[in-house]
Formats: sequence, structure tokens, C-alpha cells
Amino acid sequence: MLVAIAVRNRAEVEGVPMSNSSLVPRRSFLAASGFVSGLLAAGGPLSLIAPGRAWALELKALSSAQGATLMSAARTIAPHDGLEDAAYAIVVKAIDAAASADEHIRALMGSGLTGLGEDFASRTEAVRVQALQAVEHSEFFQTLRSMTLANLYSSSIAYAHFGYEGEAFSKGGYLNRGFNELNWLPDVPLQDSGPVNR
Repeated sequence: MLVAIAVRNRAEVEGVPMSNSSLVPRRSFLAASGFVSGLLAAGGPLSLIAPGRAWALELKALSSAQGATLMSAARTIAPHDGLEDAAYAIVVKAIDAAASADEHIRALMGSGLTGLGEDFASRTEAVRVQALQAVEHSEFFQTLRSMTLANLYSSSIAYAHFGYEGEAFSKGGYLNRGFNELNWLPDVPLQDSGPVNR
């Protein structure tokens, strides 16, 4: 199977002839380009805000294998069993963007991911934790950790998963948006509530 149908159609529309010798076999195309994809779980909090269950991420500086390793490393650094892979893909996208813009980060991620090994993503969690602990004082790990935490926990996907409604200023503040609603606590008996100051 060849992955050149869209390119061929675009070339034909633009009037540029395309020969069969310029077609790239699918395996070669996928090996040379980075691509990470997945599915969202139906009924999860992300399914309420996502337009569809399938997602994909095109990588510019990293390969697919590096993207998969990064996603596993991010999930190992910040493990949340019910959190969708799409949330961790945001981390991979941010690291890929940083690697595209900065050659130092690209080299740092490349050498660090190589050091973790090609089979890092398929290892058990305990083995992944040991591998990351072995490099936790390196610049690679510190960069990976800080980018994982900053990008994962500032995403709307994580907000939906954890039930965080976001900042309140643009919505009128917390005072009138449930700050005093303590429906989730049992009523305090009157004798235990203390005096009311007015």
C-alpha cells in the first residue's frame, strides 16, 4: 500500500505531474515521519468535550517511536490510571514543538530517549520507574519532568478528568459560584457550630 494518494491528488489539482517513482512506500513514510494516535474511552470525562473518539498527533521533530516513548515516560512521571492518552499526547506535542524550535532540546530528547531504550514503552511500570530513576538527576529528565507537569496539568483534558472548572475570574469569581456551598459535608449540629458573629 502506498501513502501518496492525497499528495497525488493535490499534485494533479495543481497541474504538477507526479510519476510513480516519486511514490513513497507506506513503511518508509511512517518510519521517516512521526505520528502518534489513539482512541478515547467512551463515557470518560474527555468524551464530553472531545469532538470524536479518535485522535492523532503529527510530530515534526521526533519519530513515532520517540513519541511513544515520551508518552510512556510522561504517564510514568505523572500516573493517572483513568486519564486518557490524549492528555499525555499534549505533553508529547509540546516537547516536539520545543524540539522543533530548539536544537539543544532536540538533541537532549534524542539522546535521553535513546538512553531509555527502544522497548521503554512496552516495559512494565516498575521497570519504567527504575529506568527514569536512573536518569532523574540528568538535564534530560528534569526537562522532561517539568514539561510533563506544566503541560499535562494545564490542559483542558486534565481539567475535565479531575473536575477542575478552571479559573473563576472570568466567570465572576468564586464567591458567587459555590464557594460557600458545602452540600458534600454533613450538617454540623447546632451545639458544635459555635457562636455566629455578625
